Amino acid sequence: MPRKPPRRTRERILETALALFNRAGEPHVTTADIADEMNISPGNLYYHFRNKDEIIGLLFGRLDASLSPLFAGPSSRDADVEDLWLFMHLMFERVWEYRFFFRDLDEITSRDRKLATRVADLLQREQNAVIELCNGLRNVGALRAADAEIAALAVNVVMIATYWMSFQRLSRTAAATADGDPAAMQFERAIAHVLALLAPYLLGDHRALVEHLGARYVGTAGAPVRSDLAEE
Repeated sequence: MPRKPPRRTRERILETALALFNRAGEPHVTTADIADEMNISPGNLYYHFRNKDEIIGLLFGRLDASLSPLFAGPSSRDADVEDLWLFMHLMFERVWEYRFFFRDLDEITSRDRKLATRVADLLQREQNAVIELCNGLRNVGALRAADAEIAALAVNVVMIATYWMSFQRLSRTAAATADGDPAAMQFERAIAHVLALLAPYLLGDHRALVEHLGARYVGTAGAPVRSDLAEE
């Protein structure tokens, strides 16, 4: 069996930085900490990245690239409730994967005007995707809402997705668990809150399904639910 080629130092730096940022919080991690974690010299790290903000910018690029396919939506048909649920679940999974960014979003973007512009563009595309999904649901008779109501829903969904990590930390609702433990994945409670926002605008069986999904998210208290729900 052929041996896998070793990961390049640049890639290892990004992976290590992401893990440290998620665990300790970006403001508490220095480039020296990253180099020390990797057992490389600071000079070796600076050969690949000029500073910590450059590392953050590349990590944000990866977050953006992972979210962008979700914003495309169904290409040949109107959306249904399962599309809505899958969109929310995958979006919050990515927020969790890059949670350091959302925990300290204001501080990070205040240091980098170009990054702040990139974030604003991402949030606008996210809002547009939610609007498109809601319009699709309205087209098939699953949702009843005026354009202004859909626009407001989209803003609220994006606000929850963007600031849930900060809210969770400040409200002390998250259990004190080890980083990486599935019990720490409280993003699923955020999905339940988003579904609760949308439920009053859904009709009949569509609303019942969303309420059921939301209840399952709260009931699991962070345990992975995707495979269970996909089979129902």
